[in-house]
Amino acid sequence: MASTFRYLTHPQVLIDPSVLVPDWGLSQTGLKRALAFKKSAVLQDTKSVFSSGERKARETADVLASEIGVEVVIRERTHENDRSATGFLKPSEFETIADQFFAKPYESVRGWEKAVDAQSRIIQETEQIFRDAPEGDILMVGHGGVGTLLLCYFSGHDIDRKYDQVGGGGNLFALDLETRRVVHSWVPMERV
Repeated sequence: MASTFRYLTHPQVLIDPSVLVPDWGLSQTGLKRALAFKKSAVLQDTKSVFSSGERKARETADVLASEIGVEVVIRERTHENDRSATGFLKPSEFETIADQFFAKPYESVRGWEKAVDAQSRIIQETEQIFRDAPEGDILMVGHGGVGTLLLCYFSGHDIDRKYDQVGGGGNLFALDLETRRVVHSWVPMERV
């Protein structure tokens, strides 16, 4: 039986405009979802857990890794697309800029990291994870933007926001490690 790579986006966060976005932690809702997911049967063959260095991803990974009985391996370069040029944006403005990020992948929109650069980075890091991980299923906890860029790559699609997760965080996609084919696209963690 082939091993599976699962990419999970962190669930809901506590939004605080006075705190840098990479330092946001999980909200109570996000934490409850992570705690519920740790009992999921899909994690039973997971032998390694990797995470972005951002707090919200680390908190999610810590909950899941403690249940599985493995240490979380932090991969700093799997962070979300760099949006530090704008800092916190109100939700409506953020969505507009995010639409442009995906629609113009070769341009830096308002100083954000280009989508093609973020995609190249997350692909390189993921391929290194495949080489570093022990045999067995792999769980990577990360972010919606770079996760969507990764899903586009493995699905053979051009960068397009129509492949983005629905409903915010706490979704995952799965990849067969032997064939590098997508087993399923974004699914809420409660429905796997």
